Amino acid sequence: MPFASSDGIEVYYEVHGSGPAIMFVHGAGGNHAVWWQQVAALQDAYTVVTLDLRGFGKSDSSMAEFDSRDFPEDLIAVLDDAGLDDVLAVGQSIGASAALKAGIRRPDRIGGVVLAHSLGGLDHPELGALVAADRAEAVKLPVIDRLMSSRFQQQHPDRVFLFRQIGTFNVATMADLRNLSGGGPTIDEIEASSLFVAFLAAENDVVLSVETVKRAHELLPGSTLEVIEDAPHSMYWEMPEVFNRAVARLRDALTSKEAAA
Repeated sequence: MPFASSDGIEVYYEVHGSGPAIMFVHGAGGNHAVWWQQVAALQDAYTVVTLDLRGFGKSDSSMAEFDSRDFPEDLIAVLDDAGLDDVLAVGQSIGASAALKAGIRRPDRIGGVVLAHSLGGLDHPELGALVAADRAEAVKLPVIDRLMSSRFQQQHPDRVFLFRQIGTFNVATMADLRNLSGGGPTIDEIEASSLFVAFLAAENDVVLSVETVKRAHELLPGSTLEVIEDAPHSMYWEMPEVFNRAVARLRDALTSKEAAA
């Protein structure tokens, strides 16, 4: 599988299937491999792109520190190298911020963004306060309990173990990442870009409450909101069938929007 050069940094990516394009952007504990349940389910109808942000998986991890402000350029480098456009970028957790920034910078490559379990770093005082309050509660829990339900952990210890093992292939950890807060786009900037933006929220997300996501949707005109019942923060891993159907609906909605333009 190929590498793209992002300002001299080698960024690993994979392309599977054919059809309208979907790019999946992992969070802090993941890499390209966490999307195995999405690739297998969606590649027959869509072009599915996965990547490793710098510091993760097979991408270059030799830098002294890992600045999240560089992540959007990793996405753009991959799409330029693959020659893909009208892509729906699906960002999980911190990957959503990279996806949103990349979408605003390069609308020729990215037609829409799905903010999965994240507000994508939206710069808004009310939302910033709500996100901070959610995080203050989340940090009281063990990390795995923030990501997955206790029921899933009890019923599927093998898949919980696999999730943890995939993370061991990363050099960067959450504690290593710089500039995760701040620098996000404002609501006015997103509106001006005409970017298709969808919030994909999990009803039982303890990292980012569904109430906070609903408020973001209310504040961002033209945005789409999908709330998945009884879902945790890492819905893509724990409830892949439901997550995949939601992503497919949003990809099809973007395709219809582009056709009508």
